[in-house]
Amino acid sequence: MRVIALSRLREFWAKHPPAETPLRGWYAEASRADWTSPAAIKKAHRNASFLANNRVVFNIKGNDYRLVVAVHYNRGMMFVRFVGTHSEYDRIDAGTI
Repeated sequence: MRVIALSRLREFWAKHPPAETPLRGWYAEASRADWTSPAAIKKAHRNASFLANNRVVFNIKGNDYRLVVAVHYNRGMMFVRFVGTHSEYDRIDAGTI
């Protein structure tokens, strides 16, 4: 998958250093992946949540952080829409962000 907006992840881990290693790991895995359906993501990430508008929520670092991406399966692309703490996630509408 091509992951768009690595800069958002970098900005986040600059403010939250404990998130750097898990986010780098997620990015490396996602960049190598060929996720052509929600089932393919679910196979790799049991705890991923699927929302409207092809949004997927990943739990990062034991659910300390949340990552929301918009997935275009047919193009093999993921767009980082949000990365934040669990409490920041609770204040957004992940289905429309």
